Amino acid sequence: MPRRPSSGRRVLKYQPLAFSPFMRLLSFASMARRNLPHPEDCQCSDEEISFDEKEKIPNLSKKGKEQQLSDSSDEEDSQEDVQADFEFFDPKPTDFHGVKILLQNYLDDKEWDLSSFVDFILEQTTVGTVVKVADDEDESVFALVTALNMARYKDNKCFRELKEFLRKVCSEKNIANNLEMLLEKKAQDVGLLVSQRVMNLPPQLLPPLYDGLFDEVSWATEDEPTEELRRSFRFKSYLLITKIYKLKNPKQRKPRHGEEDIEETIFLKPEDELFLELSSWSFTFPMRSQLVTSQEMKNYQLLGLVMAVEANKIPKFRQMLNSLIDEQ
Repeated sequence: MPRRPSSGRRVLKYQPLAFSPFMRLLSFASMARRNLPHPEDCQCSDEEISFDEKEKIPNLSKKGKEQQLSDSSDEEDSQEDVQADFEFFDPKPTDFHGVKILLQNYLDDKEWDLSSFVDFILEQTTVGTVVKVADDEDESVFALVTALNMARYKDNKCFRELKEFLRKVCSEKNIANNLEMLLEKKAQDVGLLVSQRVMNLPPQLLPPLYDGLFDEVSWATEDEPTEELRRSFRFKSYLLITKIYKLKNPKQRKPRHGEEDIEETIFLKPEDELFLELSSWSFTFPMRSQLVTSQEMKNYQLLGLVMAVEANKIPKFRQMLNSLIDEQ
């Protein structure tokens, strides 16, 4: 199977980059909190994205979604779609600023050696992809996906801090034992799957983005120059850290007359629901940082979600993701 050219591969032409009212709210609120550049000026801010404009408005009810869209119709009319020609590239040092912005609150509000973590991502050019807009002079990074071996970087400060963070936020004793196994004893076989992107990245990009990652992992097990490196990509499990919104009191929240059932969980990245379904274990933890404090989200809490997915489930994930996109 031929490799992806290192110079980049065109995937999608002239795809609109439009913000739904809710996702614009997420974006602007998170930027105000973190004082990051405005999306029109740079990277569009946070790592969570909307997958479908209507679906990612908080799942209050169908009527509630339609009302919110109606209330914002004048604003939507004034927003012009940004036409973008996306390309996939191997990471490189000049992507440092864009990748760091995407990962700004990867570990909630923890202060840690994020710069070194970004450096390791960019140094690993055989496995990993960044998504940019063709002919963009600023080379803004719109998405990142990669997998880092947990044992390969175990002695580095950023990975020690990452493991300390995960141990601290895992409050479930039985899962804590499983987590510890992946962080230490089985770390050689574990890939930290890092997938962050801007809001409203076209959903058509998701299957080739993940297909590219897992194909590169497979190629690396054969093509890396040393046996040590080849061995480091023979993952048996993947560890994922992401975010979801959870209804605070699901038993007390009943839909009003004529409304649809209120969804208990909002997945900010649609593939996370698939990963969760296929995971061998998972846990959530409350986050100190909040993306929004809007009236629409007052009954939801932002949670961190940690999952372990066995590598033998990845073919099933790829199939499910393709089916999900085809249904859109």
